[in-house]
Amino acid sequence: MDPQPVDLGFDRPMLLVVVDTEEEFDWSAPFDRQATATTAIEDQERAHAVLDPLGVRPAYVIDYPVATAPRARAVLRNLAASGRALIGAHCHPWVNPPHHEPVSVRNAYHGNLAPGLEAAKLRCLTAAVAEVSGSSPAVFKAGRYGVGPTTFATLVELGYRVDCSIVPHHDFSADGGPDFRSQPDRPFFTDAGGSLLEVPLTSGFSGRLAAAGPRVWRALDSRAGRALRLGGIASRLRLLERARISPEGFSAQEQMRLIDALVAQGHRLLTLSYHSPSLAPGHTPYVRDAGDLAAFLARLRDVLAYFRDEVGGGFTDLEEVDRRARGTRS
Repeated sequence: MDPQPVDLGFDRPMLLVVVDTEEEFDWSAPFDRQATATTAIEDQERAHAVLDPLGVRPAYVIDYPVATAPRARAVLRNLAASGRALIGAHCHPWVNPPHHEPVSVRNAYHGNLAPGLEAAKLRCLTAAVAEVSGSSPAVFKAGRYGVGPTTFATLVELGYRVDCSIVPHHDFSADGGPDFRSQPDRPFFTDAGGSLLEVPLTSGFSGRLAAAGPRVWRALDSRAGRALRLGGIASRLRLLERARISPEGFSAQEQMRLIDALVAQGHRLLTLSYHSPSLAPGHTPYVRDAGDLAAFLARLRDVLAYFRDEVGGGFTDLEEVDRRARGTRS
C-alpha cells in the first residue's frame, strides 16, 4: 500500500499537543523494570498554566506504570473529566507486563518482540488505560517510537483509531529501532480499509535547502558527514536544519523556523510533543533544575503564541482530527 495523505479540510494551519506520559527513569542508565515512579504526573499543571488559556487540549498517552499508580490516575482522570485533556496509551515494554523477555535496548522497541508477546503487552496496557479514562483508549503512541511489523494490526484488533508513533526523516535502526525515513510526514491511513489513522510526529527541515531536505540530510547524516560535522555546519549557515516541534532540545527559534517552513510547504496539521517527567526538574536531560524548567515553559508558551499570533494558526486535538479524517472517506 502506498500511503496517501489525508485532507483534513482545515482552512488554516492547526496544531495539537501529545504528551508522552511515563514513569521517571535515568535516561543514561540501562533500562530497569524497577524504575516505575510517577511523581512528576502531579506537576502537569505547570504546563496547563500555558495550555489552558490558549484552549489547547493535549493528549496524554500514558504507559503502564502511570495507568496503575493511584495518584497519577487521579490527576489524569480529573484532567480528562474536566475536558482539559484526552487519554491515550503509550507502551514502555520493559515496565509493561507480561514480562517474558530479557530487558535490553533492542527489546525496548516493542515492535521487535515476538508478535504474541507484543500483543499481550498491548492488551494489558489497553485494559489498564481504560480503567483511567473509563473507556477503551483510541489513541496510541509507541514508547521509543518502537512500532514493528505487526503493531498496527494489533492496534486495530484492540480498537485503536489513531497512532502517533512515526517520526518522519529519522532512522533508529542503529540500535534495533525502526527506520522512518521513507514514511510520509503528513497524516495517512495505515491500511486500505481506513481502520487506523497515522498522525506522525512533526519533524522536518528548514533553511534554504529545505525543499530537498530528506535527500540532502541523508548525505549529511552519513558516516562521513557525521565525522565532518556537516549537519552542524549546514544548520549554522541556515542551509538545512532538522528539528521537531518540542520544547525538549529545540530552541523556540528553531521550532518557529520549522513551523514557517512546513506551513509554506502546505502542511495544515502540526504536532508539538514532550515527556511528562520534564515538568519536574531532575527527571529528563532537558530539565535538570528550576532554571531549565522556566526555560522549558517559556519555549512552550512562546512557540504556541507564535503559532497563533504570527502564523495565524489554531489548535485542535486528536478527536477532531480523527473525525475529519474519517469524514473524508464517507
